[in-house]
Amino acid sequence: MYRLMEESSGYLFSTYELREVVEQRRSSLRQEIEQIEANRFLNTSPADLTRYFIDKYTFNSPVLRRDMWTVSEHETQIDVSNDSERLIFDRSRPFLIPGQHIEIDVPFDGDAQLLYARASTSSSMPPRAVVQGQSIVLTFDIRSDAPPRNVKAEAEAMLDDIERHLSWTRSDLSGFNQPLTAEVQAAITKRRERILANQGRVASLGIPVKGRPDIPCTYALPEVRRKIVPVLPPSTSAAYVPEPALDMEIYEHILNVMQNMAQVMERSPSAFKSMKEEDLRQHFLVQLNGQFEGAATGETFNVAGKTDILLRYQGRNVFIAECKFWKGPKEYGKAITQLLEYKAWRDTKTAILIFNRETAMSTVLSGVNSESEEHANFKLRVDWKHESGFRYVFHHTGDSNREFLLTVIVFDVPSSADHED
Repeated sequence: MYRLMEESSGYLFSTYELREVVEQRRSSLRQEIEQIEANRFLNTSPADLTRYFIDKYTFNSPVLRRDMWTVSEHETQIDVSNDSERLIFDRSRPFLIPGQHIEIDVPFDGDAQLLYARASTSSSMPPRAVVQGQSIVLTFDIRSDAPPRNVKAEAEAMLDDIERHLSWTRSDLSGFNQPLTAEVQAAITKRRERILANQGRVASLGIPVKGRPDIPCTYALPEVRRKIVPVLPPSTSAAYVPEPALDMEIYEHILNVMQNMAQVMERSPSAFKSMKEEDLRQHFLVQLNGQFEGAATGETFNVAGKTDILLRYQGRNVFIAECKFWKGPKEYGKAITQLLEYKAWRDTKTAILIFNRETAMSTVLSGVNSESEEHANFKLRVDWKHESGFRYVFHHTGDSNREFLLTVIVFDVPSSADHED
């Protein structure tokens, strides 16, 4: 990366072009995703991989901790040989007079390298300071015979100038940080699909695959010096065996069928006002079986044990849903735990349908989200646009690489108190 000016010059925001720093980080991100051993990559949770790369590669623009600044001083000798107002006969040598050296130390959080990067907006006179670890140091040398100076005001002005440059930096970095999650997920998905396609092509040959003695047993993620990065759970480089998965298009269609059924309830409240949980569930099952049941696919929704709605494929659960009346956050948390008892396999899609009567929708939604994110198996909240629902990634108990998608939708259902025949 080309240097505009050496860091030792004392000028901030003048060593690198910020756009080059951004491109270098983007390139490093792509390289690391591609360099993870194939089976290790497939056997590691995509959500964990995403979290790791986001934590490592997100730019953390420096934030000055001005409330924590400190000052120190000591006596010094100041060279005034270049002071044209002084009568000095030999200016070829230093002419020293007593003075005071003051250092103001301002801590900051974030990436120190960004203090040397020039944003797309800049000034012709960048601020000067010394970066020492996670501190910016402002220095002042004051002659003993100098007129009084307001050092604090000067320091405040210098820090204001640094803050101004950092605002330009943050503006430029938003174009990298904001779409980073989507870019990482897309890169991980693309490589997974490519590896699986490669393995499928070889498997179709019907020839035994030759083992590779050089494949590592694990993949150790490099240390990140900028901050602590969560450690990925142990994994293996054993051959990856794909498991049955429900296509996202079908998953969304199932959820859409359920939401359409809820609209029927809203339009015909008198028919549903006295129904209990089991009765409401049966109406959902009727609609789902009408859409999916058939001899050609063998995809049948049924009631198995205590599971409310279940779709099986090749003997494994690929979609599970629970129907619950809202009885508070704790009861909702039990519904999540109940789903976990059904041994959700990798890529299994699940749902919890909340039937709400007489509780404010905002209260229910707040309780759902807080209880979901506090659950021991919660991994992350997925960006899903829905006015009365959320989508999350959870992991199976005992194995954080076994993930399942959970969509929670809250339906207001009529009560007997609201409608009369």
